[in-house]
Amino acid sequence: MKDIKRYSAVEFKATPLKNENRGNWDVVLEYHGEGEGPWLVDLSHRTRLDLQCADLAAKKPFGITIPETPCRSVLEKGILVNRMNRIQTSIYHLGGETMDIPKEKEYTDVTEATIFVAIFGNNVFSICEKLSALDFAGADQQTPFLFQGPFSHVPCQIVTLSRDAEKSGVVLTCSRGYGKHMIDGILHAGEEFGLTPAGEARFTSWINNL
Repeated sequence: MKDIKRYSAVEFKATPLKNENRGNWDVVLEYHGEGEGPWLVDLSHRTRLDLQCADLAAKKPFGITIPETPCRSVLEKGILVNRMNRIQTSIYHLGGETMDIPKEKEYTDVTEATIFVAIFGNNVFSICEKLSALDFAGADQQTPFLFQGPFSHVPCQIVTLSRDAEKSGVVLTCSRGYGKHMIDGILHAGEEFGLTPAGEARFTSWINNL
């Protein structure tokens, strides 16, 4: 049987220099002219799960304790776990190449239903404040932390992973139907700050140094 080819809804007007096929996704590792940052990286091929359970305290996805407070997040072993509300948690795969999906019925794979991007480097929060009234710098909050709200007028989940000078960065996910609108809006907002598309290798280097 022929493998199903998977496509990201994110499209960059940039020339790939290095890419590879991974799990039937065409993953760009590096683009021509990535510059000095800030960068926008498509991570839509990285697994994302939705966990819904009446007793979240009884669940430890991938051995990770789910935060008790909504909008709190924890990053362990390359996996980001975000408490959304009383019964719901989102899980993002940020490290490594594969992540086995739990067999329990409470988990739903939402990878192909959504887009997933990272914005990181200099002036990230200056870019974000042009697209949302939410305070992603969140000086009074411990990173990582989650916001659920509008970004470029689109309902999103946005997680601030770091606010440390040049290491500042966020990841965000939304319905894949908004992909073109979202990417156009982010790149337009970041134009004055030199925001450029970058490949997965740039993100991997950044996340490994947080």
